[in-house]
Amino acid sequence: MPDSRAALFEQRPAELEVILPEPDQCFRWYEHDYPYDLARWNHHPEFEIHLIRHGSGKLVAGDYIGEFGAGHVALIGPDLPHDWIGDVVPGEHLRGRDVVLQFDGAALLALRNTLPELGELQRLFEQARRGLEFTGASAVQAARLLESIGAAQGLERLILFLQLINTLLKAPAQEAHLLASSCYAPTLDARSSERINKAFDYLLTELTNDIRLSVIARRLDMTDPGFSRFFKRITGHGFIDLMRKLRIQRACRLLLQSDMSVSDICFEVGYANLSNFNRHFRVE
Repeated sequence: MPDSRAALFEQRPAELEVILPEPDQCFRWYEHDYPYDLARWNHHPEFEIHLIRHGSGKLVAGDYIGEFGAGHVALIGPDLPHDWIGDVVPGEHLRGRDVVLQFDGAALLALRNTLPELGELQRLFEQARRGLEFTGASAVQAARLLESIGAAQGLERLILFLQLINTLLKAPAQEAHLLASSCYAPTLDARSSERINKAFDYLLTELTNDIRLSVIARRLDMTDPGFSRFFKRITGHGFIDLMRKLRIQRACRLLLQSDMSVSDICFEVGYANLSNFNRHFRVE
């Protein structure tokens, strides 16, 4: 893709990607083909470690535009807009091009009181806010660990994740390259950001209560259909669909971590009757 086309992404507000890890996992790992619905100009509050298995193209990260190829590894910080734009011809499909790992860095750093060694991550995470590309032996080792995580379970999965983070942390300066400029500020639509933040505040605060789309639409001075379209465009999720996903995610955590009965969990997470809960649980 020519630089002029890639540069257009800097001027377009990045879409917010909503990331929901599995209830028994502290980070999300997945692989995808290219083109792919989620492979777009987007941002999210989580950190992202990204591997390109094959193919080539341009990485746009904030105000940075650069080439990528097979074996490319990058660490993208919170809310840094990014996209890996593949050089593909119409109709071309690259199977399994990307491996993605997303995690909550703030939650990890919050463990420093009990696990003080995690304090070493502060510097890496601060650099990642501008994006980091890794090369050389560091990229090779990071790619190997990323691939291994995909087949791992339980504690082994967590150990491999920590080894991956340590590999990036210990990468020599010549193998860790900052991407966006130090003065970069995301070109996000401030009004849309304010609205979506209010919508999420309402959703998370009232998750176990009687949530109504009409209530948040009215708070944002929008019609119900207008808010519905807006929320879907920004997040990629329908408002009610996301509410259900979050409720079921919370239910899964309670099933794994508590002795509560299914019926008690149903009402605890905001459902009014067990039949709706069971139906949505099977779907999700």
